[in-house]
Parts: sequence; C-alpha cells; structure tokens
Amino acid sequence: MAYFKGSIYSETLKMRSGLSVVTPKHCHGLRDDPPKAVFLLHGLSDNCDDWTVNCPLPMLADRYRLSFFMPEVQRSFYTDMAFGPPYFSYVSEELPRLCAEFFPLTLRREDTFVMGLSMGGYGALKCALTHPEEFGGCAAFSAACDLEEARGYVPDALLQEMRGVFGMALTLSEKNDLQALARCCAALPAPEQPRLFLTCGTEDFLHAQNVRFSSLLKELGLPAVYREGPGAHEWGFWTKSLEEACAHFFRERTEP
Repeated sequence: MAYFKGSIYSETLKMRSGLSVVTPKHCHGLRDDPPKAVFLLHGLSDNCDDWTVNCPLPMLADRYRLSFFMPEVQRSFYTDMAFGPPYFSYVSEELPRLCAEFFPLTLRREDTFVMGLSMGGYGALKCALTHPEEFGGCAAFSAACDLEEARGYVPDALLQEMRGVFGMALTLSEKNDLQALARCCAALPAPEQPRLFLTCGTEDFLHAQNVRFSSLLKELGLPAVYREGPGAHEWGFWTKSLEEACAHFFRERTEP
C-alpha cells in the first residue's frame, strides 16, 4: 500500500489544496491495468485526513484493487460558493484529471466512483447526479439530502456560513438541489444513470431525510439501493457502510 499526503495546485481554485491518496499494496502492473478510482469526500467537521485516520482504507484498497483520493474542500458543501472558491467544479471536473496525471487511472466511467459521508454524502450524490457520464457509481452515507429542511434547525453560526455557500437569501438552486438533479437523471436512458448506494443509521438525525430521498429515487426508477441499521452520525457506522459499498460495487481481487 502507498499512502500519499500533501497538496495539489488547482487552476480552478487558484490555490493549493490538501489531498490524501491510498493505493493498492501491489504496484506492479498498475500502469497496464489501472485500479478503479474512488473519490472519497469528507464531512463538514473533517478534512482530507479523516477517512485515512478512521477507516481501514489500505485493506479495502488491496482487497478490491482500488485507489482512494480524498480532497479537501473546507466547509463548502461541495458547491461553487456564492462567496468563495468553486469547490464543486474542482472536485467533479478538475480533480479527476489532475489525479490521472500523477497516478495510474483510466477515468473511464465504469472505473470511476464517488463516495462520501454527511456533507460529503451530499457532495457525492451531487457529483454523480450532475455528471452521470463521468461517475459509474456513487455511495452516500448519512447524507445531507435535504438542505432546505436543514435551514430550520441548524445553529445561527452555521446558517451564516451557509449564506457564504449558497448566497444571502439561502436560495437552493436546481444545480444544488439533489431532488431536482435526481429527476433530471431519471429522464436519461437507463444505461446512462449512475448506480447509487445509500446508508443511514436509524438513530442518525438525518435518518428521515435519507428515507424520503431513497423513496424518491425508487419512485423515479433510478438504480439505487438503500440500507439502514442501528447507528448514529458516527464513524463506526460509516466504516461499516464503506465496507458494504465496496462489496456492493467491486469484485475482490487476488494479487500475486
């Protein structure tokens, strides 16, 4: 396993931004047969280190022959911010191309996945539903599925931050609305729709949102799987969810 921790310069952001990478242990032949890429997105209170600190990424990278790429987006909700950098354009468009310049990746749709937790679950769904031609699969754990609802219970300090993200009026445009994006994806031919995998703990404060959003995906006929079980908004549940998502999307590989 190779673990890289550093920063990368983004022309989109006009600055360097943190990036952590975990690759499979066996590097022989990676250029000829690149691993699948998983862009793994952090939550509101995390950064690009938290997935590597809290989850067994090396084990999953080896078992399924994956490379995990974990960018840093601060508390941007993976948006092109109203008053701040265009983080969504960076993560969904520029970052995969940048990673392919440094690491063996194909960037084929069937080899490119996006996953995330909480705010990162929202970001992962937004990436897959906005760019279904780029991401073959998406997993979202305890995702913030309904930002309109969130306005009613978030603390005042976070509400001020969200004005920096979405604008002073806190108007949720269609490009940031998962429900609207899902309806657009549902109009695509079935082969062009991204495969979705969602999980949420039954004790999570976002549980009701996830149940409603998963029901909408089913109603729209999108290829989505929803699983829930005991758990709150915490790493024990997310670690298990990541393992389930990898088993759902990938076949185990046996390396020489």
